[in-house]
Amino acid sequence: MSTLPTDWSSAGIAERRERYYAASQRSFMPYRKPLILSRGEGAHLWDESGRRYIDLLGMNVCISVGHCHPVVTAAVQQQITQLPHCTTMFGHPVPAHFAQELVARMPAGPDWVVHFTSSGAEAIDLALVMAQSFTRHSDMLALRNAYHGATLGAQSLTGISAFRHEVPLLGGVHHMANPDPYRGIFGDDTQAYLDEIDRTLQCATPGRVAGLIVEPVQGYGGIVELPAGYLKAAADKVRAAGGVLIVDEVQSGFGRTGDSFWAFEAHAVMPEIVVMAKGIGNGYPLGAVVAQRAVADSMAGKFYFNTYGANPMSCAAGRAVLQVIDDEGLQRRSQQVGAALKQVLLDLQQRHALIGDVRGRGLMLAIELVSDRRTKAPAVAQTAEIFERTREQGLVVSRSGAHKNILRLVPPMCLSMADVDEVATAFERAFDGC
Repeated sequence: MSTLPTDWSSAGIAERRERYYAASQRSFMPYRKPLILSRGEGAHLWDESGRRYIDLLGMNVCISVGHCHPVVTAAVQQQITQLPHCTTMFGHPVPAHFAQELVARMPAGPDWVVHFTSSGAEAIDLALVMAQSFTRHSDMLALRNAYHGATLGAQSLTGISAFRHEVPLLGGVHHMANPDPYRGIFGDDTQAYLDEIDRTLQCATPGRVAGLIVEPVQGYGGIVELPAGYLKAAADKVRAAGGVLIVDEVQSGFGRTGDSFWAFEAHAVMPEIVVMAKGIGNGYPLGAVVAQRAVADSMAGKFYFNTYGANPMSCAAGRAVLQVIDDEGLQRRSQQVGAALKQVLLDLQQRHALIGDVRGRGLMLAIELVSDRRTKAPAVAQTAEIFERTREQGLVVSRSGAHKNILRLVPPMCLSMADVDEVATAFERAFDGC
């Protein structure tokens, strides 16, 4: 088998996927015709025919500093020739140094510690267990429209039906109205969403909870940012009920929003637990739970093990990612290039009534498409068509949200102003006539 050549034909790849992938792996195909990618560099991708695309998806927000970044590649190459894997029951300096460097990126005050996992969903599950172990309560609060992962625990916390399978999920998870100024049930009334927390605590829980989990900017849900004042007030209510605040920075962390390294820092609140993944390793499998020591120590009496957690190869990539973010000023670049890209989208909105809302900050942006700006009815069919057109124009974007009527832009943070000019032209052509 190892001597067989790799078949790069479109038909061959599609046939093998259909024949040998389980339904659960082959179902998430966004385009009508599969997009087959052969290589990447910086913010660009090339398909098997050699056509170039601007990657506005960042491989599901995993590519933070750019495809095949030479600093990250060199760090991984060096580690892979020495020891590709070292189980966490033994010591190795690379993960330990990386943990120290991650802690240094956290807000001052708490005594932070790190547990490395292989993925964001694993990290969410660990954060859930950690909160329950620390508080000795089991009920959890989460937001509708949130996406936290597809494992049993993570999908139980997820508030989008497409990711909730028809199997028994965890009990005691209560989804509340998400404070979405554009589409939320209370509009832009932040206090009404906070009152919903009180009602949920009073009516749906025993009055005591393990915690609240939130994305400061809902990612797959459509780049919905928590309004000012909500997160701190929500955390106060949850702590009064015996719980902790878990912040999911899997998509929004590592400087992507531009204004701060972690999106929660814009909300004047200190979480007990922070979950991170995706861009942490620039494509190498890695996740982490960074928690206040007292919270993490609640799990000291039991084993908790991730086979590939703290893998030195992935942690070497993670260390290099932090270095590149600093050396190349990528947080500041996210702010500047993101502002220019958002202006392109706002200009596009002025010319196309199909665009109901443009939102986001830094390089977390979204266009929400509606068939009627007054009723805000989701333009599902039109979004699907424009999504296909963006590919034809050389862009890779995401079609997301509970109604699949949102075009989500989360490119590598090395996106350039020249790329923004190309994106403007491509979007104009994709929307032409719609």
